[in-house]
Amino acid sequence: MLAYRVRSLRVRKEWSQERLALECELDRTYVSAVERSQWNISLGNIERLAVALDVAPWELLVPLTDGE
Repeated sequence: MLAYRVRSLRVRKEWSQERLALECELDRTYVSAVERSQWNISLGNIERLAVALDVAPWELLVPLTDGE
């Protein structure tokens, strides 16, 4: 769910993984791993991603609905 939301919001902004990583001061390989659900992510990094993607942190964690 988190991986899907991060990728979806990133693509909506027409950003590459590298651009998102730069915006939230994380490594590109870390962003890639998060989007593939390869690594666990800290609350601090959830907040960094949310700020860069212009959403509230909780919005990255809510369950998907049928329309998504």
